[in-house]
Amino acid sequence: MKIIPISVLEDNYSYILIDDKSKEAAVIDPVEPIKILNVISQTGAKLTSVFTTHHHWDHAGGNIELIAKKPGLAVYGADARIPEINYVCKDHDEFKLGSLDITPLHTPCHTKGHVCYYVVDPATNEKAVFTGDTLFVGGIGKFFEGDARDMYRILFHVLLKLPDETWVYCGHEYTKSNLKFAMTIEPNNEALLAKWAWCQDKVITIPSTIEQEKLYNPFLRVNEQSISMRVGKMDPVEVLHVLREMEDRFIS
Repeated sequence: MKIIPISVLEDNYSYILIDDKSKEAAVIDPVEPIKILNVISQTGAKLTSVFTTHHHWDHAGGNIELIAKKPGLAVYGADARIPEINYVCKDHDEFKLGSLDITPLHTPCHTKGHVCYYVVDPATNEKAVFTGDTLFVGGIGKFFEGDARDMYRILFHVLLKLPDETWVYCGHEYTKSNLKFAMTIEPNNEALLAKWAWCQDKVITIPSTIEQEKLYNPFLRVNEQSISMRVGKMDPVEVLHVLREMEDRFIS
C-alpha cells in the first residue's frame, strides 16, 4: 500500500491511501478536495472511497465539495453529522479497498462518532492506523464528547492492542507542542528527549508507530509509577484525566 500525507488548512493532515495491486484509492478526511484531487491525478489511482474519522468541519468539511466533483464515492463514517455519509461503519466490521483489509475501530471520546481506520496490506503485511483526533504523535485528542474512562478504554483496549509495528497517521501536526508538554511530565525520559531532538528540523513528523508512542507519549504511560507520582494520582484513569487537564492549561 501507499500512503500520501497532505498538509491542509493550518495544521491538519488528509491522506491518500492507495492499494498497489488494484490502484484503487481512498482519501481520509479530505477537507481541501481540490488539493487532494490534484495529487490523486498524478498517481494514476482511481478514487473510490472517503474515510471520515469524525464530523468536525476540519475533517469532514470537504465532503460536500468532493462528492459534487466526484459523484458516486463511498463515504464511510459512524456519525450522522458527517456530510454525504452513505456507509455507516460498524465497529470491527471489515471491508476492502482493493486488496487492502480495512477495519473501522469505534473510538468515541473526542466525538461520539469517532472512528479510527486500521489497514492491513496482505501482500506485504504492512499495517497502518488513521487515528484522526484520537491519538497524536506524543499526545491525544480532547474529550469533547467523552471522558477519561472512555479514552482509557480506547487507548489501552483498542489502539494499544494493534501490533507494535503499526504506523500511526494522525489528524494534526501537533508533535512539537505535545512533546514540550510531555517533557514537563517525564523530563528524564530518554526516548522522549530523542524524539524531541529528532523533530526539531522536521515540518512533517508523521508517521510514528504504536511501539514508539508507548515509549514517549505520556497518555499511553499512565500506568508508569513516575507519571502517577508526577500528577499525584494512582488510578490510571484519574492520571489520564489530570494529564488531559494539565495539557489543556499548558502553554507551549
